[in-house]
Amino acid sequence: MMTPLDELATILKPAAAGLYLVSTGRAEQQALQRSLYRVSTDAEVERAFRRNLEKVASARGVVLGIPSDVGAGFQRGANLGPQAIRARLLEDDADWPAKLEAMGVVDLGDVFVVPQLLHDDMLSAAQLAQTRAALYPGLGESLPVSPLSIAERAWTLLFSLNPRLKPFTLGGDHSTAWPVVRPLDAARRRAPWGIVQSDAHTDLLQERLGVTYCFATWSWHANEVLGRAGRLTQVGIRATARTREHWESTLGVRQFWASHVRANPDRALDEVLAHVKATGVGGVLFSNDIDGTDSRWADATGTPEPDGLEPDWLVALIRRLGSEVGLLGGDVMEVAPPLTRTPDSARRTVGLAARYLRETLAAALS
Repeated sequence: MMTPLDELATILKPAAAGLYLVSTGRAEQQALQRSLYRVSTDAEVERAFRRNLEKVASARGVVLGIPSDVGAGFQRGANLGPQAIRARLLEDDADWPAKLEAMGVVDLGDVFVVPQLLHDDMLSAAQLAQTRAALYPGLGESLPVSPLSIAERAWTLLFSLNPRLKPFTLGGDHSTAWPVVRPLDAARRRAPWGIVQSDAHTDLLQERLGVTYCFATWSWHANEVLGRAGRLTQVGIRATARTREHWESTLGVRQFWASHVRANPDRALDEVLAHVKATGVGGVLFSNDIDGTDSRWADATGTPEPDGLEPDWLVALIRRLGSEVGLLGGDVMEVAPPLTRTPDSARRTVGLAARYLRETLAAALS
């Protein structure tokens, strides 16, 4: 029987190692790992990863990368989001690992992604057995093999070691926001909490083409865990076949559409904060789909949308949620560096994602 730390060391990989690379891209991956861990060899990367695991019990927060875009839709490439965001954080500040450590935050690494898998519930017994044998040779444990399932197990183990830690996820398509929801709810002993979601899309389908968990359904499942009652607050919505009234009346969510925010940003900011406070939650998780931001700032994503939120407005929202409500953690989702629609698409979008992560960490830990 493995201990929680042993199991985490088995199902996770060092930062930037969640993508399975054999030749193309491998050298770049290794160079980033050595920079993140401030070491010079692969063996030292592994030892540093193990040391980080041992810091979980006393950590204030944990960063976990989930480099999966298996749950995406129209265009993919968000599997490269976590690696690109980490690289940009280092580029912007060579002392980033030390500053993260000073905040009491551990970058715990990545969920390892088999790029054809999404969730274990969707796999046959034969496929589960085959993939377990490939990922965990010689182990008789019934360990998860799909990225969403591995991530949920990892968060469950992490909260068992430290119920007070704050989770920060680097996606990945937006389905990778789902794995933390149930473990966080259990860690909070089901005390009321909420999610504030920046997004161009509602992600409120109960299923999509028969698929239970994907980028278009995670919010529906999260809303059920929260108990509805307006505890899921969505900002920036503008690309949906249904009206705001439909979503709010049928699912008990609260939406602030992008057009409403853009018409009077200061008033809308006050309204969002007033609503979240009125729900009586003891804190919120901030889930930040990069396409909630206007596409002129963030177009390296699968479904960029114009007429969205301004980066400074979102930063103000993050800061006020932190100071007036309390941030339980957060994420940055759907950053897809390969989708370069203009020459500076990737650099601009990834740079903004890095800014959002820094702001979320600061607001949650101040």
